[in-house]
Amino acid sequence: MAKSQIRFDLRGATADIVGKADGLTPADLKKLGAETSRVVKQLNATRAKTPYRDLPTNKAISQVDEILASVKKKQGKFDDVVILGIGGSALGLTALKTALRLPYWNQQPAHKRKKQPRLWVMDNVDPVEFAAMLDLVDVERTCFNVISKSGETAETMTQFLMILDAMKDCIGKGWRKNLVITTDAKKGILRPFVDQEQGIESFIVPDDVGGRFSVLSPVGLLGAAMIGIDIEELLAGAAAMDKRCTAADFGSNPAAQGAAVQIGLYRRGKPLSVMMPYAASLKDMADWYRQLWAESLGKIKADGSFVGPTPIKALGVTDQHSQVQLYREGPNDKVFTILSVEDFGHKDPIPAGPEGLGGIDYLVGRTMAQLYKAEEQATIWALSAVSKRPVTKIVLPQVTPFTVGQVLQMLMIQTSIAGEMLGLGVDTYTQPGVEATKEATRALMGKDGTVVAPEAKGLPKECSTYKILRDRIKKES
Repeated sequence: MAKSQIRFDLRGATADIVGKADGLTPADLKKLGAETSRVVKQLNATRAKTPYRDLPTNKAISQVDEILASVKKKQGKFDDVVILGIGGSALGLTALKTALRLPYWNQQPAHKRKKQPRLWVMDNVDPVEFAAMLDLVDVERTCFNVISKSGETAETMTQFLMILDAMKDCIGKGWRKNLVITTDAKKGILRPFVDQEQGIESFIVPDDVGGRFSVLSPVGLLGAAMIGIDIEELLAGAAAMDKRCTAADFGSNPAAQGAAVQIGLYRRGKPLSVMMPYAASLKDMADWYRQLWAESLGKIKADGSFVGPTPIKALGVTDQHSQVQLYREGPNDKVFTILSVEDFGHKDPIPAGPEGLGGIDYLVGRTMAQLYKAEEQATIWALSAVSKRPVTKIVLPQVTPFTVGQVLQMLMIQTSIAGEMLGLGVDTYTQPGVEATKEATRALMGKDGTVVAPEAKGLPKECSTYKILRDRIKKES
């Protein structure tokens, strides 16, 4: 099991590599280590406030057994799985699919997918995209999973209404067997609908687990299991990482180290956090991280000041040819996190080229994986040693459910620690800025009535009704 542990390497962010002006000295790390140690102890003592951390080990809230039983019953009955959800209801599952299934999964022939269904994560309401998906699936042979804790997400509910109409039209009375609803256990719009419509399968979004922290709940696990991902190994990896991240000792806790580097350098004038996987399979991990970091840490503090590192996604080696010019010679205001994979599992040698194609003989006999790793090493060296830009690495021995589970849990706990380090007024688990746009959208779409607690949702106090809000938006935009 130790061989499968991921590693966090912060050497490229230290003063030894990038200099005192842009890196962390031993004294800095000692001070940050003491700070994160206090935070970790606090988080351990108040663990009930972060129930996402119990998902890997508590089957009652992850519902892993129920999910596996459901998937077993569905085997062979569906050619496609369509997820209706947005943000945290979509990004985690997309990251799992990209990491742990064959590339171009939906284009692979059925035998290469071992007859497991294709997966469509509909995380937007672009009408052209949605219509194209419906043209590509057979509604009668498709399982639709609606994911919304409140049932009030306008995008998801719009998708649901479109799909409900299509199911009733194409399937008739048996439409309920094609639908799964993942929502709150008791509250919200969807739970009464499930109770009323006998025969609809339902899973629960656990209490106090926000969307961006929900990938290891039914929100992410059901879709993952439907396409054959080993969700028990995924949870085992997350559990192993969670145990490491309870350690108050700075050197033993990768999440504490990650938060220390990010927030320590944020305080030193580096507000941009770039995640750059050197594995195409991990590219959507950076997308998931972007939401996790942005919604959790971009906040207004109790003193009225604005805080929050800005997450940016990149992809090696693609973005060596698009972004690295800026990263090396532009403002030195960024902290880089490289996702590194040691073993890609492909060792085919690069063949010799035809005569007359000179200058590339050095590639012959090497492998594409060796080139990928050389590109990664060269980029890290150029960024850190030459251009003095702080770089950290998260190293996966291989991309497996066990290692991916570790990365997910580490980054979620790192976010919890970072939120505490940013200070009073930063609630890592709310997103009032998002709520404001949700309410504004509802107003523009014609919703009427009272806006509950407008200030708590990031709206002006006077926007107490949807009409007032609608009129103000139209006047000011």
